[in-house]
Amino acid sequence: MLNEEFWTERYRNQQTGWDIGYVSPPLQSYFEQLTRKDIHILIPGCGNAYEAEFLVRNGFQSITLVDISSFLIEKLQKQFASYPQIKLIHKDFFALKGKYDLIVEQTFFCAIEPSLRALYAKKMYELLSEKGKLVGVLFNREFEHSGPPFGGSKSEYLNYFEPYFDLKIFETCYNSIPPRAGAELFMILEKKNRATALG
Repeated sequence: MLNEEFWTERYRNQQTGWDIGYVSPPLQSYFEQLTRKDIHILIPGCGNAYEAEFLVRNGFQSITLVDISSFLIEKLQKQFASYPQIKLIHKDFFALKGKYDLIVEQTFFCAIEPSLRALYAKKMYELLSEKGKLVGVLFNREFEHSGPPFGGSKSEYLNYFEPYFDLKIFETCYNSIPPRAGAELFMILEKKNRATALG
């Protein structure tokens, strides 16, 4: 089971092969185009939080990080102690409350059990403010080993997201890191209004 103990063990032993050590180029490029620095940003399953570090250094004022591992959250609390713009929450994402203008997806979707993907899409919809956006990168490939990470395809993902979101961009990344070239999708999904989402 992919519970807190599982992820804490991974981080404690540095078994984080998905971690590239810096903000991924597709997300950095997107962040650099944002003009409003006061939006409320959520990064679920934040891991080592390279995205948050980039955002706060570029003037963003409200960044919430959530992770299921208390070990990781305690580490990040020390790392970001001098950044009041960053709020850290130790919680299961699916129990989270609040409203956010932008939710950043970076290796969280591929880390949860695939059986939770429909619930993930619904929860993202619930956490976003009106016209809020879910932006990030998904793997567009299968993995030979059992996950995590868990792979998948664009056609599969669309089944989860289309009921809740207008797809602004959902296409192969042009600026992935070389080992992931052609195997990542970049998405910008905008929350549908309630009447449309509920059909």
